[in-house]
Amino acid sequence: MLAEINIKNFAIIDEISLSFNDGLTVLTGETGAGKSIIIDAIQLLAGARASVEFVRHEADKANLEGIFFIDDQSHQVYDVLEQFDIPLDEEGSIILQRQITSKGKSICRVNGKLITLGILKEIGQTLIDIHSQHETQSLMQAEQHIKLLDQYQFEQISKVKESYLNLFDNYERLLKRYKELSENEQEIAQRIDLLKFQYNELQEADLQLDEDAQLEEERHQLANFERLFESLQTTYYALYGESKGLDFLSHAMTSLEQIEDVNDTFKDLSEQLKSNYYAIEELSFELRNQLDGLEFQPERLNDIENRLHEINRLKRKYGKDVNEILELMSEMEEELEQLENKDTHIQALENQISDIEKDTLVEAEQLHEVRKLVSQELIKSIHKELKDLYLDKSKFDVQFDTQKGHINWKGQTVKLTRNGLDHVQFMISTNPGEPLKPLQKVASGGEISRIMLALKSIFAEHQNMTSVIFDEVDTGVSGRVAQSIAKKIHQISNNSQVLCITHLPQVAAMADQHLLIEKDQSDNHTTTRVKKLNQNESIVEISRMMSGTEITETTLQHAEELIKQAKETV
Repeated sequence: MLAEINIKNFAIIDEISLSFNDGLTVLTGETGAGKSIIIDAIQLLAGARASVEFVRHEADKANLEGIFFIDDQSHQVYDVLEQFDIPLDEEGSIILQRQITSKGKSICRVNGKLITLGILKEIGQTLIDIHSQHETQSLMQAEQHIKLLDQYQFEQISKVKESYLNLFDNYERLLKRYKELSENEQEIAQRIDLLKFQYNELQEADLQLDEDAQLEEERHQLANFERLFESLQTTYYALYGESKGLDFLSHAMTSLEQIEDVNDTFKDLSEQLKSNYYAIEELSFELRNQLDGLEFQPERLNDIENRLHEINRLKRKYGKDVNEILELMSEMEEELEQLENKDTHIQALENQISDIEKDTLVEAEQLHEVRKLVSQELIKSIHKELKDLYLDKSKFDVQFDTQKGHINWKGQTVKLTRNGLDHVQFMISTNPGEPLKPLQKVASGGEISRIMLALKSIFAEHQNMTSVIFDEVDTGVSGRVAQSIAKKIHQISNNSQVLCITHLPQVAAMADQHLLIEKDQSDNHTTTRVKKLNQNESIVEISRMMSGTEITETTLQHAEELIKQAKETV
């Protein structure tokens, strides 16, 4: 969830810090007090594009910071953080930071690491889902609908989809190879010439496994010949020279042998000394062998330098070490063989593609059938939600289409994609007799709000979104519709933290946390303040929302009753 946001020098905000809880947080206040400015700040933290107009007048920069706590370790945000090598905070929190300068520069950080705006947006999209009357909703975007359908019954669809994707990935790989072999003859001829040149160059070099490492080691030894010789010689003579180490150890060993029969302790000490003596004697023989094997060869050192120079030249062109270059040679040889005998390989690929295409189509058909069954469950669920929102005359449907391709399927030619055969779009008709239309073509703002809430009620628990934000989505509704919207927004807060800007007293009455946004004007200076309301203060604010500026005993009683009813219904 979004635990805290800090805003400084942003629009008409001097500096505020807001803490949020789980459940439903409602933000209310007079028009122009700055409620939507706070949502703007959250949007910028989620990767929205910035403008210098956001920087407060006479300030050099605006600073935004949001702190999120994610309890679910399998949350998709962790995959994005790992992808971009962003460190995790010790407490498991995710800190988004955004700085906007008065000159138009934007600086983004996540957990202290400097990142691009694109990366911030990728991370933000996994944490925050913002809905407003004025922006295209993710739920309204047709390309998202198949993802939402698959998430709706994830357990049921994922196994079938995984089986399909395993085949489809191989199918795609074979198609890519077929295309490469079937492309422009001139490009293939040029590729063969390049491969032959590179392969011959490497073949002439006659590289051997681990050759570079072995030469480096030999060069190091030859370059340090004098130091090696002196050290080995000194060590050997210190051990094996006349009246040196081993002589003294031999005298000590002989002396200790004479008292072995006194007790077991002296016998053990004598045995240890003998063992160490023979070990050191063996070591001295090895030192002698090393000395005998040393031979200074200045011409060999020169040969090694030349060979390493040639190897390093090839490394810069072909790989980080000799073994990697040898692997590359093997790949070149295989590719050359395929290109020079491409007709044979193309025929083999055509046979493979034909076989795997049939198998992949079978899996795609199965995935399609499962989706069709799941879509019927989804349609029933959404009709129930729409009925709760007094859109019981509406008709919702899931439309399945295919992409044109070359594969014959049920009397049409189709194309297989990562989504199988299906292109899915949610359709709706809000009035009897009207044809079904895509969601984004529903004209009425009030209808869009209710449809979106119906969809969100269904998908909130499946999208695994940390925070859902509603910015005046309840505009243009009243009465029983307003009450139904309030219930739906609170229902969504059972699965995700919800922040909601509202003008409806029915929604405010549902709040687990109520924040009042006020505009303060003094000394030609305007700023926004935020106050966390207790229950009595919330009653007064809801009374104001119901009656306008005049608050009476009657409106206070109505506000208190509204809160009481809200608590009884959740």
